[in-house]
Amino acid sequence: MYAVIESGGKQYTVRQGDVIKVEKLAAAVGESLEIDRVLLLGGDKVQIGAPLVKGAKVTAKVLEHGKNKKVIVFRYKPKKHVRVKKGHRQPYTKLSIESIAG
Repeated sequence: MYAVIESGGKQYTVRQGDVIKVEKLAAAVGESLEIDRVLLLGGDKVQIGAPLVKGAKVTAKVLEHGKNKKVIVFRYKPKKHVRVKKGHRQPYTKLSIESIAG
């Protein structure tokens, strides 16, 4: 069985036992949380939500919080002495999918 969930404005296809990185969530490490924004449930019978599948929940455990690799943003204008270099590291939460119910 698999599910398509929404978290942080992005969609993720998950199965039981998967480990995914999502936008940072306000949950402590080791805490278990339920994601009720399930857009699709797949398996023998596919259930498509309009926009969400009613009664479907995905249980996940928070493994860690961290930051992704640095992304360099460089702005340059030739012949104008404009050179701006900035870096950005997006925070994330690593989740382990424990169960899919629906």
